[in-house]
Amino acid sequence: MAAVGVEIKGSRVTAEELAEMEHFVREYLAASVESEDDGGRMRWYPWHSAEYRFNHILNVVDIAERIAAKEGADTDVVRVAALFHDVSKLEADQDVHAEEGARVARQYLETHGDYPESFVAEVCSSVEDHSYQGPVTDLSLETQCLIEADLLDKVGANGTTLMILRMGYEARTHMDAAEMVQRVLERGREHASRVESDAAESIAHERIKRVKWFREWLEDEVAEMSHDREFDRE
Repeated sequence: MAAVGVEIKGSRVTAEELAEMEHFVREYLAASVESEDDGGRMRWYPWHSAEYRFNHILNVVDIAERIAAKEGADTDVVRVAALFHDVSKLEADQDVHAEEGARVARQYLETHGDYPESFVAEVCSSVEDHSYQGPVTDLSLETQCLIEADLLDKVGANGTTLMILRMGYEARTHMDAAEMVQRVLERGREHASRVESDAAESIAHERIKRVKWFREWLEDEVAEMSHDREFDRE
């Protein structure tokens, strides 16, 4: 995570405080899984593990910071909201995990440090709204940065790797790889259609281009792998 560990002049959140938040989120996710009698909801899928969820959070923090810096958003709010956005993902139902995450974030921020209420409110608002399915421009610029980063982490290398891992759980062979990568490409295009900022669009374009290249590489080098001309539709 590029910016964590580097204190920005004038920042309301120090490097040490960010490191403490990061540690808290990691431990919270691990405890969420350990507290379940069955070992964790859908624990056999790596993207529902505490390790994956924490890695996803770090990815989102990095992407959100990049977008925020280029778009002129409040980087402090974006960074902290990104750290907490999925903190309750493994303990709450999908449709309420954002609200629960905002509750956890508020409790943490109000009991650790002396942050202005306006800052706490902005962070919690972004966490609560990060699952919003409408136009991202309906929300604050900080929340928009968070949502765009969350979408973009599912595109590119991370999404492709997880989809290939899924082949094993579904007892598929390597001959299905192009089809599975195509799903990542289609999802990437769907997510890209939701982003609005120039910074996010640039990241989306580069990641989609790489996924398409990888799918074409598979088709070129794996004998008899089917090629569907529909794949090339933009």
